[in-house]
Amino acid sequence: MRGPHNIIRLIRTGATLERTGAMNVVLDAFEAPPALRFVAKALGKPFQWLGYQGDPSMPPATRALTALGPAYIKFGQVLSTRPDVVGDELAVQLRVLQDKLPPFPVGQAKAEVEKELGQPIDTIFSYFSEPVAAASIAQVHKAELADGGDSVAVKVLRPGIEKAFKKDVDAFYFAARIVEIFAPGARRLRPMEVIEHFDGVVQGELDLRLESSAAGEFAANTKDDTGFALPKIRWEYSARRVMTLEWADGVPMGENEAIDAAGHDRVDLSERVLKLFLLHALRDGYFHADMHQGNLKVAPNGDIIAYDFGIMGHIDEYTRRVYAEILFGFIRKDYKRVAEVHFEAGYVPADKDVDEFARALRAVGEPIFGMDASKISMGRLLSYLFEVTERFGMETRTELILLQRTMVVVEGVARSLNPNINIWQVASPIVTDYIQKSIGPKAIVTDLYKTARVLTRFGPRLPGLVEAALIAQSNPQPEKRRGFWRWIALAGLAGLLAGGGVALLIEALA
Repeated sequence: MRGPHNIIRLIRTGATLERTGAMNVVLDAFEAPPALRFVAKALGKPFQWLGYQGDPSMPPATRALTALGPAYIKFGQVLSTRPDVVGDELAVQLRVLQDKLPPFPVGQAKAEVEKELGQPIDTIFSYFSEPVAAASIAQVHKAELADGGDSVAVKVLRPGIEKAFKKDVDAFYFAARIVEIFAPGARRLRPMEVIEHFDGVVQGELDLRLESSAAGEFAANTKDDTGFALPKIRWEYSARRVMTLEWADGVPMGENEAIDAAGHDRVDLSERVLKLFLLHALRDGYFHADMHQGNLKVAPNGDIIAYDFGIMGHIDEYTRRVYAEILFGFIRKDYKRVAEVHFEAGYVPADKDVDEFARALRAVGEPIFGMDASKISMGRLLSYLFEVTERFGMETRTELILLQRTMVVVEGVARSLNPNINIWQVASPIVTDYIQKSIGPKAIVTDLYKTARVLTRFGPRLPGLVEAALIAQSNPQPEKRRGFWRWIALAGLAGLLAGGGVALLIEALA
C-alpha cells in the first residue's frame, strides 16, 4: 500500500544517505530544485543517527545503496542503465554496484526446491552443494542430477524476497510522488516511469520461469553462432522460484592470468565478445544486457559462455535498421546522411534544420574519430548522440539507453582483454553486413514477401472492407450533435476524479 506509512522507510533512506555522504551526490545528479532538497534534508538530517553506516571504502552512493539492502542495490543497478536520468557521473559509480550478499542456509534452499518441484530433494539430486554465489535476489548451488549424474547449477530465490521487495518498491513509488509534487521541474525525468520500469525488471527477476524463457529464446537465436555457448535450461527441474541449468565449466572472463594459462587468445576473445554483442543486437534485436565479466566464462574449447539472463534487451526491427544506418553513417563520417536518417525516422521534429543537426552530429563524431584507435568508444559515441538528439527534441527511449549502457560494458570487457583493440575496425564488418542485408535489394524482397503474407492472411476480408469504405465514402452520414453527450462525458469524468480524490484521502487517513 503506497500510503504515508512509507514515510518511515523514506526517513531511514534519507538518514542513510546523509550518514554515508551520498545525499548531496544524489540531489546534484538529479539537479534537485530547492523545494525537493528541503524535503530530502528534512527526511534525513535530523535522523542521521538512524541511518546505516555502510562500508567507508566505497563511493558514497554505492556505500549507501549497499547498506540499504537488496532492493536498493537492484535499483542502483537499474539506474546505472539510465544516465539520462541520473547523469553520467553517478551512472558510472552505480555500475560498480555488486549485489553479493551473505548466503542463506543450504537447508532453506533445499526446502524451497522441494516445495517448488514437489519432490524430495534426494530423489532429484544426488549431490547439492553449499552456495557457490549469493546475490540480492537469489543464490546458486552446484548439484548433480540423480537421474544421469549431470552437473547442474540450481538458482534459488531468497525466502521472502518478494514481500521484502514489494515493501521497498511501494516506498519508491511514494518517493516518486513526492518528487512530482515538490519538484515539478523534475517531471521531465519521469520519476513514476522510472519506478515502473524498475518494478517491471524486478518482477521479471522474481519469477525464474521468465528468466528461463529468456534463456531459451536467446539460445534459439544464437545456436549457430561460432565460439558462443549458453548453458541449457533443464525445464523439468525449474519453476517460479527455482531454475536449473547445465553447469558451465570455464575460466571467468575477468581473470586474464588464468585465461593466458589455459592457452586462450585474449585478442581473439576481445574481438569476438564485441562482435557477438553487435550481432545479437542488430541481427536478432534481442541481446544480453548484463554482459560484464561476472556473467561470462571462457570454456576449455575457447567458447565464450554467457549466463544470468535476468536483464535482456529488445529492439524492434525498424529501430535496428535505423540505428545500423546511423552507425554506418558515422563509420563513413557521412554526417549529413546520419542527420537525414533521424528526420526520415521521425526521431527529430520536422521543423528542425537538417543542416544544423548535421553540424551538431559532426561535433559528436570528429572528436571521437580523432582519438587514438585504442580509445575510440562506440558507447561514448551513442551517449553523445543521445545528448544531441535530446537537444533537438528527440524523446529518450529506454531500450536505446539500455543498448548504449550495454555497449559501454561490453567495450570494457573487450578492453580488459586487449587494451589496444580498435572498436570501429572490429564493429565495421558486422554493421556493414547488417546494412547490406537489411537495406539492400535482398531486404526489399524480404519486406515484400512479409507484406504479401499479411495481405494473404487478411485476403478473405479485404473485399468486404473495401466495399464498406466505398459505401461510406459515397454516402456520408450527417454529423451528429455531440454537445449533450460531451457534457455527460465530462460530468462522468469529473465524478470519477472526485471519487478518486476521496479514495486517496481515505487511504491517507487510514
